[in-house]
Amino acid sequence: MLAVAAAALAVLVLAGALSACSPLGLVNAVSPGGTARSVATAAFGPDPRHVLSIYRPASGASKAPVIVFFYGGNWVSGERDDYAFVGRSLAKRGFVVVIPDYRLYPQASYPDFLHDGARAVVWTQRRIAAYGGDPKRLFVMGHSAGAYNAAMLALDPRWLRGQGSSPDTLRGWIGMAGPYNFLPVENETTRPVFHYPDTPADSQPVAHVTAGAPPALLIAARNDTTVNPERNTGVLAARMRNAGVPVREEYYDNVNHATLVATLSSTLSRLAPSLDAVEDFVRSDGGRRTSPAAPAK
Repeated sequence: MLAVAAAALAVLVLAGALSACSPLGLVNAVSPGGTARSVATAAFGPDPRHVLSIYRPASGASKAPVIVFFYGGNWVSGERDDYAFVGRSLAKRGFVVVIPDYRLYPQASYPDFLHDGARAVVWTQRRIAAYGGDPKRLFVMGHSAGAYNAAMLALDPRWLRGQGSSPDTLRGWIGMAGPYNFLPVENETTRPVFHYPDTPADSQPVAHVTAGAPPALLIAARNDTTVNPERNTGVLAARMRNAGVPVREEYYDNVNHATLVATLSSTLSRLAPSLDAVEDFVRSDGGRRTSPAAPAK
């Protein structure tokens, strides 16, 4: 009961303090690390923001599935260390996790952060075996703006091809509360990031759904007032399904746009089964097979 009360209190604080998916150290503070750990940081490009952190299970298992996680922040804020709880929680589930920083506005605008994301993914594909990850079982994932980044890398081949790779090398992708269909741009902060009023039509993930796209797990909060779940998650899922692409949708109550990502914390996971859904999706190879028994949580 005390643990439940602590989690509820933390969520109340988060709900009042988080805005537009800005991270708080509070989530890390209330989330024990377990046996998972950050094993390294590395540069994946020439810019000071081209740095990533790697988390892996303490067991040191080899050829573990790999998740590259992109955080949100409306493309204007965010730091990889604020999302250590994501790396620890997913590593505790048996995955190698990579969390990259990427350039933000006003230093960068669309599509600069997609080039950065592609760089990070290709670095991971080429180097992650040294950290116990299997580059042939790589998934991209993100929350909010980070879910947009993951979607574009998985659906629009321009970005990975520009780095010598392809979406075909991904086993799947996971989006949490992602803006996939947001034209015309209404958010005042987002407008300059996407060159409003001249935002390219092909900047939208929904414009790039093809039959060969990787399978997806799309998670959203029903009460999201920041990124409309029907217009974004629902429309993208419908287009993927119509194209014959496997897609799984999960909509959760008792969370909002900001607190949804907090459910990836081991402490706050009881609010919504996001961690379980992600684990099942990855272990089932994007839904291609039945998920095997998972390691102890």
